[in-house]
Amino acid sequence: MQTLILTRHDVETLTEMSDVVAAVEAAFIAHAAGRARMPPKVYLDLPEYKGDFRAMPSFMDGIAGVKWVNSHPDNPKRHALPAVMGLYLLSDPETALPLAVMDATWLTAVRTGAAAAVASRALARKDARSIGFVGAGVQARTMALAHRVTHPDLTDLVFADLREDAAAALVARFGGRVGSVSEAAACDIVNTSTPGVSPVVTREMVRPGAHINAMGADAEGKQELESALVALARIIVDDPAQALHSGEVNVPLHDGALTPAAIAGQLGDVLAGRLAGRTHDDAITLFDSTGLAVQDLATARLVYARAAERGVGVRLDLMG
Repeated sequence: MQTLILTRHDVETLTEMSDVVAAVEAAFIAHAAGRARMPPKVYLDLPEYKGDFRAMPSFMDGIAGVKWVNSHPDNPKRHALPAVMGLYLLSDPETALPLAVMDATWLTAVRTGAAAAVASRALARKDARSIGFVGAGVQARTMALAHRVTHPDLTDLVFADLREDAAAALVARFGGRVGSVSEAAACDIVNTSTPGVSPVVTREMVRPGAHINAMGADAEGKQELESALVALARIIVDDPAQALHSGEVNVPLHDGALTPAAIAGQLGDVLAGRLAGRTHDDAITLFDSTGLAVQDLATARLVYARAAERGVGVRLDLMG
């Protein structure tokens, strides 16, 4: 059997954000309902290289796969490489033969952007008109793309970053304006995607009724939001076990500013109608995203199917 090889360019040309949003939403629901198998994410910490690797296997709806992905925040500055890169191996669960090997760098970025937009659609106020991005990297780009699908009526976009040129580049692409962190955090929908370990958004910056997508804290000790803000919010997570270890809640929990009982539940349960998302207009809602292996699987399957339809990629007999 031949294995389909897909480059990053292939993956980018094969992904339509509207389709990825739908696939990621379905994956959230399947995970919360217990219809997917997703062992805990495995971390290989390499502090001497200022980075780590993660292995993320999963099975859902007759397909299996694993993502091998890194996080090296200094890569752009030190090596002119992306901070996050990855490969995805998609497998036939019956025969174990590899169906496809594809770049997972863009796949990771696009499914994460879709996850934020799905959470905003479920948790933000229906009259939301402004959206802020704290951090103006690749992740902000895909979150902006995904929110165009779920929230076409957003009229005020604010991009904030230590690198003003990065924020300006996203303004040139999506419109809106370059602003301060405080201005971005004062929007109806707030997206944070920063690599640091210290909070950048405080309680005073956020308006009553805001929704926050905290996307940057994906490892133990990382935190983007002030603990007092997290404790005030209605917290919805993608996966409780991952969030307790490596999500936005991990530092407040470790410091005693929060207890596990403060977590209201999983996004998949909100999407399936089993759990209330927003309880009142003035509530601050928080989606704590750690990234689910089933999001990658759902997106990889989508890419594989479209590649087969269009004849994209190179087929090799890897197994001899």
